[in-house]
Amino acid sequence: MKNFKSLLTLSETLLLTVKLKKDSSEIEQELSAFSLTELYSQLSIDREKNTFWINIYNAYFQILASRDHTQGKQIFKSKAIIIAQTYFSLDEIEHGVLRKYRWKKSLGYLPNLFASSLIRKLAVHAVDYRIHFALNCGAKSCPPIAFYTLDKLDQQLDDAMYSFLSSETTINSVTKTIQTSKLLFWYQGDFGGLKGVRNMLKTVLNIENSSYALKYKYYSWEPQLENYI
Repeated sequence: MKNFKSLLTLSETLLLTVKLKKDSSEIEQELSAFSLTELYSQLSIDREKNTFWINIYNAYFQILASRDHTQGKQIFKSKAIIIAQTYFSLDEIEHGVLRKYRWKKSLGYLPNLFASSLIRKLAVHAVDYRIHFALNCGAKSCPPIAFYTLDKLDQQLDDAMYSFLSSETTINSVTKTIQTSKLLFWYQGDFGGLKGVRNMLKTVLNIENSSYALKYKYYSWEPQLENYI
């Protein structure tokens, strides 16, 4: 089967189709028909990898939750996503490819020593921590879903980061406390540790926070699908 559309184009089309609640099976078949060689060649640099896999993750979470009714932890572990004749899970996409095979429960500090050679080959060269403001796992406290394109990726990720941090961060000048999303705690290693988290808040939100205590808000796992921008 000859593929006329690029993987990047198909990832955008898939997400739009899911948003419009149309049948996405034909697009899923096109994505599955690519070879691994084509996957490697079309997604050779980090910008291409981030664009493609963010769109795929967000589209397939909606597909698995809405159409396939996969729930709980299983939705992240189930290898139900077929790309280039290969089965992937949401966890493999997020923690394997986009986070360069970080161990899920290490706060971003340790590699997953059991990551497959395939995941290692597909993974980004350097983790872009802004992905955490782009991936949506169907919970109320998750960032909303946007459509990412290769030519505008940097600006789109910057916008997603600013929007999410602005909405999730509160400052109490009386108690000298800053509260922000627990995502910044769970993945603090990706952000460069606690110092990196503070620097990001200072840079993105113009918050001088060195004398403030940093606390994290309760993360609501209440389901909220179809949270599109």
